[in-house]
Amino acid sequence: MTTSAVLFALMAITLRLATRHVSAFEAGFFRSLFGLIFSLPLLIRPGFALLRTAHFRLYALRSAFGTLAMLASFWAIAHLPLATAVSISYSTPLFVTIGAVFLLGEVVRARRWSAIAIGFAGVLVIMRPAASAEALGKESFDMLIALAGAAIAAGSYISIKFLSRTEPPDAVVIYMSLIMTPLSLIPALFAWTWPDPAGWFWVVLTGLLATSGQVCMTRAYQAGDVSALIPINFIQLPIVAVCAWFAFGQALDATTALGAGIIIASNIYIARREAMLARKMLNDPSIATSQSGQPA
Repeated sequence: MTTSAVLFALMAITLRLATRHVSAFEAGFFRSLFGLIFSLPLLIRPGFALLRTAHFRLYALRSAFGTLAMLASFWAIAHLPLATAVSISYSTPLFVTIGAVFLLGEVVRARRWSAIAIGFAGVLVIMRPAASAEALGKESFDMLIALAGAAIAAGSYISIKFLSRTEPPDAVVIYMSLIMTPLSLIPALFAWTWPDPAGWFWVVLTGLLATSGQVCMTRAYQAGDVSALIPINFIQLPIVAVCAWFAFGQALDATTALGAGIIIASNIYIARREAMLARKMLNDPSIATSQSGQPA
């Protein structure tokens, strides 16, 4: 999980450099295309049998969410200070918890609802809604795009919750790139320019880092306790902040740091709370029945 967090942080840097040569939408397409190419070696040992599935529709739904979320997050990374874009993306677990209530029938009680509310307060701190509309007009729009991407990404994560019950993690990685590549090509065509040599270097490296990070993340979630892994993911922010300062002269402002800290604390509390409830249900199945109204 640590390796995954580092790779995704570096991907944000290479993506920002790539969008100097191509549009954010085109960068999204190349990320998917080269992500697919770099994921093909996962087929060497199991062969195409790895891709046999009875859940293709769920893969398609997960990839549709993933494509929209990727394009929104790439837009944010291309147009916002990198630390701000990454900080807003940390609101995704908050949306996942809300989505789990409506889509998975999970019961969320007062403590986690309070943590969710505090997390979104952190988002508001970053987005500074009370600031001058004239001063923040374009940036506010880009922040809303980033927040929309975080919300849509929640649908992708909830889909993975279903897929992880029966599907191998390498199949999830390959199918994601396989379906997202043609989907992401459609918007890219409306802003298409062929990359120059430097542009090719950055889009290829972005695809390599993204796929490597995805492989590490799926293996981590398969092998470890999610509540223990989620806090590790937050090391992306200091890495991105340091790299953005050296590469682009972008300093992490105090307001963004405060908002990010609030969101991170909220996410860690929710993850720990969910882990505690999961252990209780494992030890006492009657709790699961009372939570959902039927046996878990």
